[in-house]
Amino acid sequence: MRPASRAFTLIELLVVIAIIAILAAILFPVFAQAREKARQTACISNEKQIGMAASMYATDYDDQIMPIATVAGTKVYYWWASFDGMTSVRKESEGLIQPYMRNAQIQACPSFRNDLRVTIGLTGYGYNYAYLCPFVSTGSPYTIQVMPVALAAIKSPADTVFIADAARWNVRTTPAELEGNTFLDPPSAAYPGFHARHTGSGSVLWVDGHVKAEHPVYRAGTFGAGYNADDFKRQHLGDIDRDGDLSTDELFDLQ
Repeated sequence: MRPASRAFTLIELLVVIAIIAILAAILFPVFAQAREKARQTACISNEKQIGMAASMYATDYDDQIMPIATVAGTKVYYWWASFDGMTSVRKESEGLIQPYMRNAQIQACPSFRNDLRVTIGLTGYGYNYAYLCPFVSTGSPYTIQVMPVALAAIKSPADTVFIADAARWNVRTTPAELEGNTFLDPPSAAYPGFHARHTGSGSVLWVDGHVKAEHPVYRAGTFGAGYNADDFKRQHLGDIDRDGDLSTDELFDLQ
């Protein structure tokens, strides 16, 4: 006589299922954080390589900092790619620092969807253009003059933002959308663009070449052009600031 096999009772099966559900609820967030930590590590590596390429660019151009873009005729040469306004053709091989890294993949943050204005191409990284490379329009859309500064003009390279994780909250769309942004405004501009996409922090490349994860400073109430601070905070958009005074740009200016 073979002994009768004992099957799970319904209660035992429900207990096993409950235990599995509890373990999943505990472990899935841990796995998600681990994946995001790996993406942040890749992002930091990307920015370090961009910083090295920008340093080599400056060496070849009389110690002038890499511009956000230059213009020749109808073509704009951004640091990540060129874009011809007449033909709407983008060439990543013609980015200003491509000769120094030859790898367009490191120009995109792995934690950010790069699907805004795909013809031009966006990286997920924003440039401190207001102080490092201000530009002046001469009236024609194809004759914008950029004025990149000399490295010697930057008094504290280790405390001056070069490039950082960036995005923008576009209130002009219906509904408003989180979009890529290659321009990183300083706090005094009252348009927070530093994106804390890596579990509450964002990567910042400083002019001296080091990269560090930073936590944004979030605003409160209403500010700027009638923006609601809560809208920006929900999208993890804040400012890079040290002194608590968002009317000053101590981490962006040349001082």
